Amino acid sequence: MILTDSLLDFFVETRKHSEDICSPLEIEDYVVQPIVDVSPPKWHLGHTTWFFEEFILRRHGKDYQVFNEDFSFVFNSYYETVGKRVVRSDRGNLSRPSVQKVYEYRSYVTDAIRRLFEENQDQELLAVLEIGIHHEKQHQELLLTDIKYILGNNPLLPNYSDRYDEYPVESHSEDWIAMEEGIYEIGHRSTDFCYDNELGHHKVYLHPYRISNKLATNHDFIDFIEADGYRRFDLWHAEGWDWVQQQGITSPLYWHQIEGEWHYYTLQGLTTVRSAAPVTHISYFEAFAFAQWKGCRLPTEFEWEAAQQYFNWGSRWEWTESAYLPYPNYRKADGALGEYNGKFMVNQKVLRGSSVATPIKHSRPTYRNFFQPNLRWQFTGLRLVQS
Repeated sequence: MILTDSLLDFFVETRKHSEDICSPLEIEDYVVQPIVDVSPPKWHLGHTTWFFEEFILRRHGKDYQVFNEDFSFVFNSYYETVGKRVVRSDRGNLSRPSVQKVYEYRSYVTDAIRRLFEENQDQELLAVLEIGIHHEKQHQELLLTDIKYILGNNPLLPNYSDRYDEYPVESHSEDWIAMEEGIYEIGHRSTDFCYDNELGHHKVYLHPYRISNKLATNHDFIDFIEADGYRRFDLWHAEGWDWVQQQGITSPLYWHQIEGEWHYYTLQGLTTVRSAAPVTHISYFEAFAFAQWKGCRLPTEFEWEAAQQYFNWGSRWEWTESAYLPYPNYRKADGALGEYNGKFMVNQKVLRGSSVATPIKHSRPTYRNFFQPNLRWQFTGLRLVQS
């Protein structure tokens, strides 16, 4: 049973945190969209608000007055069921509504949600509120990674904030965890919140394998670079090699070689690469090629989940060898919310764990993140496996 008071507190805390993330920004930063994958911070703030208005207030708020009818077109992301929308690549063209108006929109909807749930204890409606909260938490991580891309592609390389330290502490030595062959249980099993793509608890058979207790480090990747890893076609998938050649990829994202020394752009500004820190901002293609170079491979998502209790995780989203596919007996939700996950189950790779940008209360061992194999603006890394 979902408790209304605690969920409302969680809602208010979540709404505030999104705005805290944006507080270091200048007004000009709110509307920039350097690539199609990155959305302007203003759009994130509006979209997460639209989600609550569209799926809760419009449908269940008695006498609720929509803030602005045009905002559904502006802030709908991909919900075909809801109607037409601004295409993703054009979000950076939206000089209006103003940032101030978006913050007014947020306050208006937040207050309306609080009033509604002070009167309404319906469990189904509370479940939609819970989805909306976690949806906004997903966008909080996207806010941080999109802000980093916006500022990291500015030639001035400005500092975003000193509040976010991207470097986790990983002081233990490398070891290999031996996992026995056998049948393992996969998927979400508790009554706590999860997304529908985690459901479909099932069993899988795994052959014996060994998985590293540490993520690959910057030092490891410098060795890969110096061994001509980005110039050896034999290490790469054909599509990955085409990507390297066409995009001129020679290092992880945000790396800059200055006077023979590698530097890395962080949310705190430009710094020298810390060799012992886990490498980040790499694509699946790079993770695969690095594993090939090391004579290893990437884990499947099932191998990762079976072994996760034996190593530390949570600083980098970890690429796996698994395609993003439904679990057995997967059933998408009815209506518009059925578009949340299922329709993206093609041409994507699963990532497991979480990252330094993942909000609290938004990570668990069964969480299935997913991205296309060439993308690397998230805090992505890798863990090696030996068969």
